[in-house]
Amino acid sequence: MDSYRYLILTEGHLGPHTSKTANSAIRYLPDRVVAVLDSAHAGRTTQEVIGLGGAIPVLGTLAEGLALAPSALLIGIAPSGGRLPSNWRPLLHEAMDAGLDIVSGLHVYLSDDPELAGHADTRGVRIRDLRKPPADLSVSRGLARLVEPLVVHTVGTDCNIGKMTAALELRRALQARGAAVGFAPTGQTGILIEGWGIAVDAVIADFIAGAAERLVLKAAEGNDIVLVEGQGSLVHPAYSGVTLGLLHGSLPDAMIICHKPSRTCPYGGDGAYNWMPLPSVKQMIALCESAIRPLRESAVIGIALNTWEMTDEEARAAIAALQAETGLPVTDPVRYDPAPLVDSVLAASTRKRAQLAASGSDAVAVA
Repeated sequence: MDSYRYLILTEGHLGPHTSKTANSAIRYLPDRVVAVLDSAHAGRTTQEVIGLGGAIPVLGTLAEGLALAPSALLIGIAPSGGRLPSNWRPLLHEAMDAGLDIVSGLHVYLSDDPELAGHADTRGVRIRDLRKPPADLSVSRGLARLVEPLVVHTVGTDCNIGKMTAALELRRALQARGAAVGFAPTGQTGILIEGWGIAVDAVIADFIAGAAERLVLKAAEGNDIVLVEGQGSLVHPAYSGVTLGLLHGSLPDAMIICHKPSRTCPYGGDGAYNWMPLPSVKQMIALCESAIRPLRESAVIGIALNTWEMTDEEARAAIAALQAETGLPVTDPVRYDPAPLVDSVLAASTRKRAQLAASGSDAVAVA
């Protein structure tokens, strides 16, 4: 991925839950974000609106954004269904007229849109669709189980719950401890941050596991630990298919389960799933471990909470309660020290290395 200077478009959608792509770019690529374009919050900073980004400004007009010399306009939302809001088309034309590339993580590929693609050609700019998968994917062959690094997969009790963020925070903390860590990006925002990857929710169903396998094999090169970004949830009525394919393709040695204590029903669909209560964390641990057991033994070795909406007292109480209930290390790796999860991952990595050395096996259980 080119080292763009991003002007992020979220018009009317900037918020903790409604601008996932924008929020992650602001958290992990702050030096490359010049501003956010959202007239509903113009005059404020991203720190004031979403609690991230410090002094990154929120602007009301494209002209203001262009004055900060961006090189690309990033579509900062990933709505259910992934379609471009129709009233954004004129602004995309204006951005291309000004020489900006367009970077999009939408399910709908803007580079396949005749009108937008034609305008990009005329103006000599590019449209980069982060979700467009490679054309040469195949089915999984179970090769991810053979890699030497410890493979850890972030799974979740729901979608949009912080699985990518947990993995990236873990990577940062593991690297600070001296570990060589590969991150396998499985969604458009991970690809944006890393510059490579495959958005597995855009892959033909038969090839989801094959895509996950390819990502693990690449992320394993030269590393001691691989962190696989999770997608969806095994129990989400809309997204469970991609979750299972990702789990079976990545064949992790261990899992970190991600959970939001304030969430009671599956996220998305404007409340369409409110009829379904989410399982407990203990139930989800059992589901995740049983879903992979026919392929290999893999255990949940820690719990990453998303306590953004909770007070400090509530968050600490939730952590303590889950620790007591499950016997696993629990933390919010963004809000608090990720050390409990880091310790668990490093211990699992040590166990795997010892078992490989002792047995010479091409597949071991580290839980």
